Amino acid sequence: MPLLTLSTNVSFDDVDVSSILSQLNSTIANILGYPQSYVTVSLEGPIAISFGGTEEAAAYGEFVAIGILNPELNKKLSAEIALVLHTLLAVPKSRFFLKFNDIEGYNCGLNGGIMVVESK
Repeated sequence: MPLLTLSTNVSFDDVDVSSILSQLNSTIANILGYPQSYVTVSLEGPIAISFGGTEEAAAYGEFVAIGILNPELNKKLSAEIALVLHTLLAVPKSRFFLKFNDIEGYNCGLNGGIMVVESK
């Protein structure tokens, strides 16, 4: 159950937030080869963000997954998420920071229990 949480200082006036969420969800699902129903995306904004000493358009994100992350996959996810933010929110790729967290299933709760991931 991958989770992408994004925060931005870009105003959502005149922005179709549902379209952004949908694009991010499908992008992540396609990269991972998962159904979209497995992916969660949240988008918060506008919030106060200073990135590199300025308050120009910027975004910060965290991507959490269970036992699947690696440098190659992270690079692909970072590039594609940055592209969506640049295209739909005008956040320059150079003003987007993404933190990856690869965690164990027992550290995730779902349906009143914990996630158990079988080895592939």
